Amino acid sequence: MQSTMQDAPLQIAQILRHGSTVHGDAEVVTWTGDGSRRRSYADVGRRCAQLAHALRGLGIDGDQRVATFMWNNAEHLEAYLAVPSMGAVLHTLNIRLFPEQLIHVANHAEDQVIIVDASLLPLLNPQLPQLNTVKHIIVTGDSTDGVDAPDGVQVHSYEAVIAEQPVEFDWPEVDERSAAAMCYTSGTTGDP
Repeated sequence: MQSTMQDAPLQIAQILRHGSTVHGDAEVVTWTGDGSRRRSYADVGRRCAQLAHALRGLGIDGDQRVATFMWNNAEHLEAYLAVPSMGAVLHTLNIRLFPEQLIHVANHAEDQVIIVDASLLPLLNPQLPQLNTVKHIIVTGDSTDGVDAPDGVQVHSYEAVIAEQPVEFDWPEVDERSAAAMCYTSGTTGDP
């Protein structure tokens, strides 16, 4: 009897490559409230490569944590695919956490970078001075207006930080047992 186990490691980069090539014409649609933004899966793949290069340039190497504080949109999908594909760990910050819980999980995870949706800055800004390991804030869109970053924390526009990056990335062969993402759950008592 033949084994039914896959004969290749399960890696996020494989999903990214497959989607970008086999389903490159398929659309990723983000609802904006006023309409929609559309891009092909091939474009998402290119932007993932650009994001990975940008994160490498910001010092993300190995299994360091990159947090997201975002809505469900194309940029969040890019982070979901690019961060673990490059070998780093994606940490999705829950936008519904109480401020002290958000501070706790970001510090406990030792997040180095936070990618934040510009519309969520009012929720994140008050906590930034207490986030001890964050070195970079990347704000979706073209502007960094509205970020109250403490000294030592660099602020970048998502579009600007990926704009000049190559559209191809040599995705490493990440061990399938390596962490791809981390999430904290909240209970009724105690910190998440």
